[in-house]
Amino acid sequence: MIRLRNLSKSYLLNGRRKVVADNINMIFPSGECVALLGRNGAGKSTLMSMIAGSTEIDRGEITSTGTISWPVGFRGSFHPDLSGAQNTRFVARVYGVDTDELLDFVEEFSDLGDHFYLPIRSYSSGMRSRLSFGMSMGIHFDTYLIDEVTSVGDADFRRKSAAVLQDRLANSGAIVVTHSMAQIRKLCTSAAVLEDGKLTYFDDVDEAISLHHRNLDVAEEEAEEMDEGE
Repeated sequence: MIRLRNLSKSYLLNGRRKVVADNINMIFPSGECVALLGRNGAGKSTLMSMIAGSTEIDRGEITSTGTISWPVGFRGSFHPDLSGAQNTRFVARVYGVDTDELLDFVEEFSDLGDHFYLPIRSYSSGMRSRLSFGMSMGIHFDTYLIDEVTSVGDADFRRKSAAVLQDRLANSGAIVVTHSMAQIRKLCTSAAVLEDGKLTYFDDVDEAISLHHRNLDVAEEEAEEMDEGE
């Protein structure tokens, strides 16, 4: 279980105050795979980073009864001068898991070939995502934070990613950010919609998707009105 209590977060963007969380109170239940929906710029990735503990909150608190992964799509935590293998060994030591087992899993899963032993600074964005996803799937967490990562790579790699994720979700929960409504319907058991700093939870995934689409329509209409006014 992950509890958000009076959670507030905002920051300045181009001289204007952007509100990501406006006194949010919500519980992500244990074992649920929750889709996190919201239009671009709503703050989904920031909220995920706050839940992971990598972004500071302004007010309130986030508590959990289990372990939480780092945001799997996040690629900034690697040491650029170390290889993928060296970064994997470091993560294994930090999380107290068997180093050789994690190394073998990540090397096989990520399909990086010789690049696995080259510095991270030489990796493309997709290669970093594959490494991050492999590391996360190689460690048991009670809740996985997934941010668009299963869209990385070719069709075979995407199928492999989806299969290992479903295997992990048999015993763990997740918070998932993706633009694929088909993937949400396949993976997720519930959903939450982030809009203007407010987070609304739905037991019915289709209800959440409907609200999300209405928010997108409103945003499109507002953008058209602004264009006409210029």
